[in-house]
Amino acid sequence: MTSNGLSSDPLLRETAQRLRGKTAALITTASLGYKEKDWNVPRLTEELHSLGLSTECVDLDEEPPETLLSFDVIELMGGNPFYLLKRMKETNCTPVLKTLAAEKTVIGVSAGSLVLQRSIELAAGFTPEMNSQVGLSDLSGLGLTESEIFPHYHKFLPRFDRLEERIKEYESRKGSAVIRLDDGQGIFVDDENFYLI
Repeated sequence: MTSNGLSSDPLLRETAQRLRGKTAALITTASLGYKEKDWNVPRLTEELHSLGLSTECVDLDEEPPETLLSFDVIELMGGNPFYLLKRMKETNCTPVLKTLAAEKTVIGVSAGSLVLQRSIELAAGFTPEMNSQVGLSDLSGLGLTESEIFPHYHKFLPRFDRLEERIKEYESRKGSAVIRLDDGQGIFVDDENFYLI
């Protein structure tokens, strides 16, 4: 789970040690209105290429989730987490992603990381406008990890009023610990263990 992709040397090195295979799918579904033309696609593709992976863009609005089973690495791009989660639920993507997470490498980027968690309720508290047209009522995530993150933390500190106080209130109410991720950082999850890079 990353804030903005494999955007630092430590993240690239750690990911390289874990890779098995040569093909990667870059899921563009969360990038409403842009998809393959999103300005992040060239950067994310270059990061995957630097690891020796050939990369193909996949949109779950156009292709079934089973398409992902033919790739060695899955990277869920950022964008609108509510839309991405809704489409993943509508296409019954959870069993496919659980299989992939157990056997291969799944990388989340921002919104792509958020949907892998138990819930995206914290994101809803800060960006409800992103859900206004999506209309997602069930904010439970795919549950692939117990870890919860807040991506782009220091970038968002000046953007959101009382950011840290509101995250602490959420942690207290939910009995959970939210990992504040800055760009260039990521959480690696192995079974029940996780660690920050």
